[in-house]
Amino acid sequence: MRIAQISPLFEAVPPKLYGGTERVVSSLTEELVAMGHEVTLFASGDSVTAAKLAAMREQALRLDPSVKDWVAHYMKMVEQIAQRADEFDVIHSHIDYFPLGLLDRQHTPFLTTLHGRLDLPEFKMIYETYGHTPFVSISDHQRLPIPRLNWVRTVLHGMPKDRLTPQDVEQKYFAFLGRVSPEKGLDKAIRIAARAGVKLKVAAKIDVADRAYYEREIAPLMAQGHVEYIGEINDDQKPEFLSGAHALLFPIDWPEPFGLVMIEAMACGTPVIAFRRGSVPEVMEDGLTGFIVENEDEAVAAIGRIPSLDRGKVRARFEQRFTARRMAEDYVSVYEELIAARRAPRLRAIGD
Repeated sequence: MRIAQISPLFEAVPPKLYGGTERVVSSLTEELVAMGHEVTLFASGDSVTAAKLAAMREQALRLDPSVKDWVAHYMKMVEQIAQRADEFDVIHSHIDYFPLGLLDRQHTPFLTTLHGRLDLPEFKMIYETYGHTPFVSISDHQRLPIPRLNWVRTVLHGMPKDRLTPQDVEQKYFAFLGRVSPEKGLDKAIRIAARAGVKLKVAAKIDVADRAYYEREIAPLMAQGHVEYIGEINDDQKPEFLSGAHALLFPIDWPEPFGLVMIEAMACGTPVIAFRRGSVPEVMEDGLTGFIVENEDEAVAAIGRIPSLDRGKVRARFEQRFTARRMAEDYVSVYEELIAARRAPRLRAIGD
């Protein structure tokens, strides 16, 4: 099958450090290639892939301070892909609504995986404008704000089986991994760890947009003796970081569409204590891969139950549910359905 994958341009594929969507696109692309498909990846030129790389610009947007209008780069990319549409059996977009108007009007089967939150009014407006276009959700909960779209499947994220693995290290702290922003709940994680009397290691990115929030709300909390900030980390650093944690704290305060850090922890055998928000009940299995709680008090109480969890079983559930091969097979099934549906009217016309 000839497959086009359209990645965001903000980070390389895979990201050098933080980056969720680009990391998923990388896992999917590499697994599709390993399965024997002919894949073209439309991404920034500093990406690394076994697929054919169609470089849409020299480097990721986040690394280029000269960029003033990032939307212009996306519009140029969509036009270039549309001009090549006949080269592919299916086109798979991961860049939200940008290509919908143009790519929906060409003949190659086209689908969009939505990776972000959908509970903002403008999202409902724009996606319902193209409501007939095939969409894939990354959790069932993600669909709730716009239930009437042409949802063809929910495909949970996956990652390469051996990218992150359990390490033989002693567990000495709690871990927080991801991004410093109000919705990610680092302030809650710091308070939970303090009440438990356990050190918290924070491996997180601070975006420019969140700098003021960090300085105002988080920096004073980080000065507490039980908190260690180590900054952004890459995939090579994650296995030891996550394996050394009693648990990953995930006290989110927003409708999380998926939460890739949960399966990264599970890959290392590390249980997760997560707030019941968004996709968490679809990703986590309470009492097996961690504990799902409602608030800080319940999170503190759950800490005492961590020894009852089997880290080997946590890893086993990752292998059963969240590998890149399972994700790629799910998407290939979607591709085949879309291709068959596109061919069916032509076959009927010939038969007539």
